[in-house]
Amino acid sequence: MSDIRVRVGKRVRELRHQKGLKQDTMSKQVGIHRSYLCDVECGKRNISIENLEKLWVFFEMTPEEFFRGV
Repeated sequence: MSDIRVRVGKRVRELRHQKGLKQDTMSKQVGIHRSYLCDVECGKRNISIENLEKLWVFFEMTPEEFFRGV
């Protein structure tokens, strides 16, 4: 089983790609710094629950829907 940070990061990247967005564009729309988003997507940083919530709202999904893909 892979590290949860890596799996969450892959999920964020997958959803961002589905929307056809670059990290810079999405980070501005979500209100998360681009370098933080990059580190999350690479599995280098733990994402806070507050930032996860921002992503769930941005992707218009519930936490259950988000984690279903993790």
